[in-house]
Amino acid sequence: MGAHTHESNTKRIWTVFGLLSVITIVEVALGIVKPDFLFMSDLFRLSLLNWIFIILTIVKAYYIMWAFMHLEGEKASLRWSIVAPLVFLIIYLVVILLIEGNYVFDVFHNSQYKWIF
Repeated sequence: MGAHTHESNTKRIWTVFGLLSVITIVEVALGIVKPDFLFMSDLFRLSLLNWIFIILTIVKAYYIMWAFMHLEGEKASLRWSIVAPLVFLIIYLVVILLIEGNYVFDVFHNSQYKWIF
């Protein structure tokens, strides 16, 4: 009968903590500083700064699933069966929110209706 040894995950926990902290610090720093070259330039009617926030948030969500749901040790087919629908739905949600938000902005900006909130 083989003895099962317990491996410490302390290094792994600190690595995950460090990576997520760095991404969060970058997001907060960009939110505070708001560089003009990112804030004033548009891509699909949304500033590059907002696109950076969206991409970094998706990266953090993926890494949280990868690390805390222990997907790194699973087979690729199981990983993709979990990750692919979530990535698709997040991207779909972002696209729908941007389209609808742009429509609402145009309605209030270009019509006789005024902002009531």
